[in-house]
Amino acid sequence: MIQINKTIKLAVFDMAGTTIKDNSNVAEAFQEAFLIHGFGQVTLEEAQEKMGYPKPMAIREILGKHISNRFEIRDELVDAIHTSFVSSMMAYYRDAEGIAPMEDAEEVFRELQELGIIIGLDTGFSRDITDVILERVGWKNTPLLDITVCSNEVENGRPYPDMIHTMMEMFDIVDPQEVIKIGDTEVDVNQGLNTGCLMSIAVTTGAFKREELSKHHPTHIINSLKEILPLVKAHILAVAESNQKNPGSII
Repeated sequence: MIQINKTIKLAVFDMAGTTIKDNSNVAEAFQEAFLIHGFGQVTLEEAQEKMGYPKPMAIREILGKHISNRFEIRDELVDAIHTSFVSSMMAYYRDAEGIAPMEDAEEVFRELQELGIIIGLDTGFSRDITDVILERVGWKNTPLLDITVCSNEVENGRPYPDMIHTMMEMFDIVDPQEVIKIGDTEVDVNQGLNTGCLMSIAVTTGAFKREELSKHHPTHIINSLKEILPLVKAHILAVAESNQKNPGSII
């Protein structure tokens, strides 16, 4: 349940498909990494289903569907597939055309910051891929972003709350009801819900459509990042009105 006596201090955005344009390139590179290592039966749909997950975890889960003997899913195999994926992704984000922020992303970041909200990015990518992306779109060491956290920098990636908890600790935020999460996949939605965020917002700009996202019970489903702004402003107004009626309430 959304609390109207809590202000919003932190907005956590996903990257590929949410704030960075993605035309299934990540899923295709993921599928290709399996093919390189002899798993040509892995489909693009299987790869797509694992978007947003920490990639080593996703690799193990996909291999589990294609290898009957779980003891054959060795760390060396997982590492080799992941290395191929990382190499492909880094080359893609360095050299491919069309790598750009999602429409309205930068405007939304700025408007939220003007409202006093911290902007964070979290991702299922490792830090090496993330830094290539941030460099390519001009977001590395920019005031547009206050913090970025990657899946290999925490014990548990999405859908666990570790990355959001890291950001909260960095900015001395104790209550997850002061945080909103925005992403385009099942694991983004579940990460927000598992953290207890005020809002766990699904956006249809990436891997999945509204019908697919609704199955995971996000607090809101939006079609563009700009739709976040009226949600946030409405909540801020509700908090202000609640505080006027109840001057002793805690913000």
